[in-house]
Amino acid sequence: RSTEPADFDQFWKDQLALLTDLPLECTKTLIPEQCTAEVNAYHVSYRTRTAFSHSRFYGMLAEPKTPGKYPAILHVPGAGVRSYSADTDLASKGAIVLTLGIHGIPVNLDDNAYQSLKEGALSGYPLLNIHSPEGYYYNRVYLGCVRGNDVLTSHPMWDGETLLVTGGSQGGQLSIVTTALDSRVTAVVCDYPAYCDVTGYLYHRAGGWPRLFTNADEAKPTDIETTGYYDAVNFAKRIKVPGSYAWGYNDQVCPPTSTFAAYNMITAPKELILQFDMDHKSSKEFAAKRNERRMEKAGLTE
Repeated sequence: RSTEPADFDQFWKDQLALLTDLPLECTKTLIPEQCTAEVNAYHVSYRTRTAFSHSRFYGMLAEPKTPGKYPAILHVPGAGVRSYSADTDLASKGAIVLTLGIHGIPVNLDDNAYQSLKEGALSGYPLLNIHSPEGYYYNRVYLGCVRGNDVLTSHPMWDGETLLVTGGSQGGQLSIVTTALDSRVTAVVCDYPAYCDVTGYLYHRAGGWPRLFTNADEAKPTDIETTGYYDAVNFAKRIKVPGSYAWGYNDQVCPPTSTFAAYNMITAPKELILQFDMDHKSSKEFAAKRNERRMEKAGLTE
């Protein structure tokens, strides 16, 4: 499994401290074409930062139109560069749902803009600044996800109790990390998490996406050191709330050797939904079980 840096906890304490007293400056723009009879949909942005810069995060917020108090759900994204829609279906069940993008760009642009970024500035983003623990690309991402919870917990319709984090693949990675970093989270639902045991290739086993060290002879000590601060395995052991985890036994993107490395470190109440014949995608049966767990952990009913 991933080697944990001796100063792991202090490192993340220092990173989270950067957010202390930072104004949220949350903006909400109604998206009429995504609203329904029961739910309003907004494009939102808010302020976050790293040790080196200030930036903004963007996402889609869905909230019930009926006045009341509701549980909150943070939906963190899988890998890629794309637009996102508000989760009006889940919100219609009685929840405030924030669906995040992670790249610091609006999530309602034309598809051509994302394609240009995917092929240009954001190509290979999991490698950007990997030589620096404080400057690594995922530093801003991890802190931005915690700030997403600031948006939800400051929402006037939040019930003040329930905060679920959920996502799959890279979103599974971010679910584990955000849950470990933020004591406000009350439950997690995580599918086939990425970035688990990424140094596994150095020890002759399959590591998790994004397969950073498949060529062990070219692995740089600085890069290996940085990943220790970001590997989901090292966050998994710090989870203190109930969680539902799921993946396929034939997943070649996030191999079971890597996902089990994280799951086995979790000491909080947990369950595993394992589908032996599934690869890196959700079958109808799998998706139904995942959605059932999300509803359950958020205290929702059909």
